This record gives sequence, C-alpha cells and structure tokens, in this order.
Amino acid sequence: MSRTTDVMSRTLLDAVLVALAEPTRRQLLDLLADRGEASASTLAGALPVTRQAVVKHLAVLDDAGLVSGRRVGREVLYRTRPERLAEAARDLSELATAWESRLATIKRLAEEGDRP
Repeated sequence: MSRTTDVMSRTLLDAVLVALAEPTRRQLLDLLADRGEASASTLAGALPVTRQAVVKHLAVLDDAGLVSGRRVGREVLYRTRPERLAEAARDLSELATAWESRLATIKRLAEEGDRP
C-alpha cells in the first residue's frame, strides 16, 4: 500500500470510527439495517431525538460512507452501506496485525536485553 493510499485509508477509517463513537448513530445504523431504507422523519420517530438531530447524525454517517441517501419526492431515503463497514473492519484488522508484530519485536528485544 502506498503512503498516499495509507493516509487516505486512515482518514476514511478515522471518519468511520468518529461516526461509530456516538450511540445514536449506531442506533440509526441498526434501524436502517433492519428496515432497508427510511427517511429522517421515520427514523426520528423511533428514537428519542428530533428530526433535525437525526439529519445531523445521518450527515456524519454519510460523510463516513456508512449510509447513502436518495431523493424520492420531497424526502431523502437513507440506507446502510455495509461495504464501507467491511472495509473499515479490514483496515482495523491490518492495524491490529501491524501492532501485534511491533509488540512481538519489542518483547523479543526486551527479553534479549535481560540476558547476561
């Protein structure tokens, strides 16, 4: 992976992690996963937040690539984009593998340093 691709991937991963850090946004993803598609008004009816708050949360999820919307008349219907979540999971797995390797190296060096 090139440095530019790595930076872009990290930026996208950061956006996903920020989006998923908020419980209401996770609830919105769950609702959309169950319903397939829904408007902000419909989603607001299922949550203890205003429609305006739902729209703001959906914008964060959209910026992270986790949902997309399509206009139908005066409404926007939102749906999940599970492929982006899968991509983020792969990115996290790659980071975990890299850190496991680094930690193994640190452990090995520390153990070698303890020998007389």
